[in-house]
Amino acid sequence: MYAQLTAASPCSRAAPRRATTRGDATRGGVGRRIGCAASASSKSESNVVTSPGADAAASSSTAAAAATTATGGVVGLKKELTYIAKVCVIGPDQTGMIAGLSQLMFGSGCNILSCSQFVNEEGIFFQRMSIDYSKAFCGNDNRDVLETSIDNMAKQYNLTSWKIAYCDDVHRVGILVSKLDHCLWDLLVRYQNDEMPCEIPVIMSNHAELQYIADQFGIPFMHLPMVVVDGDKDSAKVAQEAQIEAALVKHKVDTLILARYMQVLSDDFCNKHAEHTINIHHSFLPAFEGGRPYHRAKERGVKLIGATAHYATAKLDAGPIIAQSVQPISHRDTVKDMVRKGKDLERVVLAKALRYHLESRVLVHNNRTVVFD
Repeated sequence: MYAQLTAASPCSRAAPRRATTRGDATRGGVGRRIGCAASASSKSESNVVTSPGADAAASSSTAAAAATTATGGVVGLKKELTYIAKVCVIGPDQTGMIAGLSQLMFGSGCNILSCSQFVNEEGIFFQRMSIDYSKAFCGNDNRDVLETSIDNMAKQYNLTSWKIAYCDDVHRVGILVSKLDHCLWDLLVRYQNDEMPCEIPVIMSNHAELQYIADQFGIPFMHLPMVVVDGDKDSAKVAQEAQIEAALVKHKVDTLILARYMQVLSDDFCNKHAEHTINIHHSFLPAFEGGRPYHRAKERGVKLIGATAHYATAKLDAGPIIAQSVQPISHRDTVKDMVRKGKDLERVVLAKALRYHLESRVLVHNNRTVVFD
């Protein structure tokens, strides 16, 4: 089932292991668990790193241990450093929070591989921690014990929200696209080359033109047109979005990418799938919202163009920003030049935003993001 991980909604995403349901820390429930993409390499992210390069070393250590076992070496190391999780917390800043979570991990038998934190000007604390729970005292298959311990700490420190993402729970990413193909091609090539740690079980479109691309990659394609009867566009949108919802459930999609999908999603759809639907905007927000941004940028005489990837919200092109990039232009650039340069930016920015999301690097608070890149 397509996961809803908002403060007011429980998570019910199907996982390779057992599924769990978690509430919000401030409501007295247990914290939320989501899937995270396994990553062979993850940068040590902050000025506080317990084990420099430990994330990146995890896979190589595992391979070395396996090789040692296979050649008659030390037995029992084959599964070391294979049980990795990301823990993210948000809450009011206060003394002892970093020490408290670190002590909890130590007391649970978990090893901290990397740790990043940030306090904004409003006094809100953000932290992302990568842990190895291979030798957790509760056992690496008994996740509930670890989650309950984190939830108890969340209540103690009055955290706004927290989540834990296990690296063997791989995200399932659905793609919505219309007629423009450059972002779709880029994502699928990266996916084919194992640059995107996820599964892509379905591609959906309101047009049939791009089915050949899905066919080349062996991914199911669903043509879901807007069928307007007697001029009733509202009913047509409701019916089409119901088909999209059914496809998300059928394919167990937990993350949705709008790869230049040119339909405006309804408020209900955006609210239901908040913080798990990523859109690429063909401009440097918020300068040129809506359509034909390059034409309006040319008319305005801008000297920079850009692309913005953000979580989709009910307000058009106004969701929490995940990634952006810009490129200088001059009076010599035509609209065609600007479109070409803009497409290059869109490809890179969308891929970066998706990777940040898959690796649990994006924390959202008050329609803004903290990205531990």
